Amino acid sequence: MGQGRFSDEDLEHVKSNIDLAALVRSKGIELKRHGSKDLAGLSPFTDEKTPSFIVTPGKNLWHCMSSGKGGTVIDFLIQHDGLSFRHAVELLKEEHPQVFGGANVQKSTVRKLEAPVSFDADDHALLDQTLDYYQKRLQETLSALEYLKKRGLNDPEALKTFRIGYADRSLGLRLPNKKRRDGEQIRERLTKLGIYRESGHEHFNGCLTFPIFDEQGRVSEVYGRKANQKQKNGIYHLYLPGPHRGIWNPDCLKSPDIILTESVIDALTFWVHGFKNVTCIYGTEGFTDEHLEAFKTHKTQKIYLAYDRDKGGDRAAERDAARLSSLGIDCFRVQFPAGHDPNSYALRVTPAAKSLQVLINAAQWWSSSSKNNKVLSNSTKELAANAERSDAVEQAAKGKKSHEQTTSVGSVPPCEIKAEDSPGPKSPAAPELEQKGGYERSECADSAKRKSDLSLTQSGDDYHLALQNRAYRIRGLQKNTTHAVLKVNLRVLSEGRFYLDVLDFYRAKDRTYFIAAAAAEVGLEPDLIKRDLGKLLFQLEALQEERIRAELEPVPQEVAISHEDKEAALDLLKSPQLLERILEDFEQCGIVGEATNKLTGYLAAVSRKLDKPLAIIIQSTSAAGKTSLMEAVLAMMPEEERIKYSAMTGQSLYYLGETNLKHKILAIVEEEGAEKASYALKLLQSEGELTIASTGKDEQGRMKTEEYHVEGPVMIFLTTTAVDIDEELLNRCLVLTVHESREQTEAIHLLQRQAEMLSGLERNLEKERILNTHQNAQRLLKSVNVVNPFAMQLTFLSDRTRTR
Repeated sequence: MGQGRFSDEDLEHVKSNIDLAALVRSKGIELKRHGSKDLAGLSPFTDEKTPSFIVTPGKNLWHCMSSGKGGTVIDFLIQHDGLSFRHAVELLKEEHPQVFGGANVQKSTVRKLEAPVSFDADDHALLDQTLDYYQKRLQETLSALEYLKKRGLNDPEALKTFRIGYADRSLGLRLPNKKRRDGEQIRERLTKLGIYRESGHEHFNGCLTFPIFDEQGRVSEVYGRKANQKQKNGIYHLYLPGPHRGIWNPDCLKSPDIILTESVIDALTFWVHGFKNVTCIYGTEGFTDEHLEAFKTHKTQKIYLAYDRDKGGDRAAERDAARLSSLGIDCFRVQFPAGHDPNSYALRVTPAAKSLQVLINAAQWWSSSSKNNKVLSNSTKELAANAERSDAVEQAAKGKKSHEQTTSVGSVPPCEIKAEDSPGPKSPAAPELEQKGGYERSECADSAKRKSDLSLTQSGDDYHLALQNRAYRIRGLQKNTTHAVLKVNLRVLSEGRFYLDVLDFYRAKDRTYFIAAAAAEVGLEPDLIKRDLGKLLFQLEALQEERIRAELEPVPQEVAISHEDKEAALDLLKSPQLLERILEDFEQCGIVGEATNKLTGYLAAVSRKLDKPLAIIIQSTSAAGKTSLMEAVLAMMPEEERIKYSAMTGQSLYYLGETNLKHKILAIVEEEGAEKASYALKLLQSEGELTIASTGKDEQGRMKTEEYHVEGPVMIFLTTTAVDIDEELLNRCLVLTVHESREQTEAIHLLQRQAEMLSGLERNLEKERILNTHQNAQRLLKSVNVVNPFAMQLTFLSDRTRTR
């Protein structure tokens, strides 16, 4: 880039194509031959009688030996006329006749470039003329055109339609000098219009300019975007002073569906890729009452909020959607990848027309009736793609049926499918993209099965499904607890009209009535609603089956462990003093004394991984600390591998799910609370499984026998205050007795006092880390076979059967 923001090509053109000798002679300086290559004359910069001003025509350069000055044609005009570099270049570029004539005026205040505005024009005309001048300057500024090209916006039609220009700081050179009366007056008027600042600088210097018009077609606002990507002050977006007025691309209001962006650049991105029904706000805080009134007056039905995917854009989308929804306008949030806006996304994902269309199809619906007015996702990329495919298959099926009537049996005609043939209107502002696919008859039949591939999206207990110009909301699915009933609250919404009713999908009369009533109320074809209900039926059945199965047998969730946490857990497990570390960690977590009980409880809890885990009963008087000991041991075990109850009913264990207890810890706070379930607990501990036969009703309401099976093994953890423990339970458990001495009580009191001090606070902070390390260590444990070479040396009492 050359000086003063002129390109190197422009400067070289001026320097080489302006005849320096002719320019010098036009200033009244007589030049005579000096040697074979040069011309000489009297210097205009000094009083002399001997020529010392040398011009070399072959190089188009000059040199004044008496003053030491020299240079190109530009330098000569700067030195001779007292002009700025920029002004001199502008004069030379245009080869203005005044450059080659007139008196030698040092520091002249008379502008020699033609003014681009009429001094007697009214304010609207003056602003319009200024923007026309900017528009012309854009075509002569390579750097600005290159910037537009880099942003994918160098579309000739767009440049002309929206009168895009560039403020290259040359306006002031074409106005009378500010020291002259007419120069001062015109600058005052331009300052009031916002083109000039009080400082005397052009407001939009270095900006691409985008005029915005009011309903009368007059310029009401100008958006300026700095073309230089590195602004020291960090300001890249400029507007005229005062409140924002006008709607960019007002022709978009003719469409019932509008795409709304944060900025002109983003809106122009959609426009140049075929989405003509687009406009913009003035930044994240620039949604005006004029926007709202325009959408209301023109009866806009849908607005796609294509704001930037960042905190500011999400906040603005939620705020503006609330205002628009209050007018009955359906709002959809276009979900760009995090950190992207329409322009950056279009440049990154090509072809842009197709990628932008995919995001429009996958926009998320904003419901004003939802909790906290949050965005409800009723459409995803997969949903959009599948919906288009499903509707296309339906059209193919229709075409195939009519074709078969005139085709002999055995022929296999292809199914030609076009996106524009699908039912309902195109997605808003869709460019003319044609999609074709050749399906053989068997392929069409297989594709028809994919109608049920559509994915419902969930928000709370509600489910949503979007199919082009219609949206369904399903409530109450969770109330269906058997496979015999599929009764929901179903709402269909289309073009601002809706129908709502309770529907049992398994009742033909319900479906027939819903289809007829919804078609009449919403204005859709009954066959279209019937097909939609078919798609919904497949999805809801799958969801219900999954939910009922999950209630009986939840899918275990694997917990991710970070690299740092895994290293800490392995360090614990590999410690040569593992038992000592476990006791130290218990102490750090607030459990004093009870060394034997803590280690026994910890190791018993680890035994859940084995085929024959241990069982523990902690016995003590009330308030002695048995529950605290249990809680301390459980806290070191992974949350997903322990189940804790205060009490259990007699048959509750049988309905926990087939594998819900397998290799887990079942903790019951008080053995008395499990009295009714003691038989099941004993069997689960000794047999490793439970089986029960129970009666129920089939889908026709007839009685039948169902079998419930619960797999073990499970580690059982109980506490009790009873002195006499059930003999059957006692045979299956290790009994730990809490230390109830005076010394233990004093140690507990000391710990409680320390908890109120700084050391206690530090211990609590460290406790979370310790527990996390132990839980992760437990998650890393695997069951392996171990050989005990000392097994034959083990001895047990043989005078009682319990030791068996």
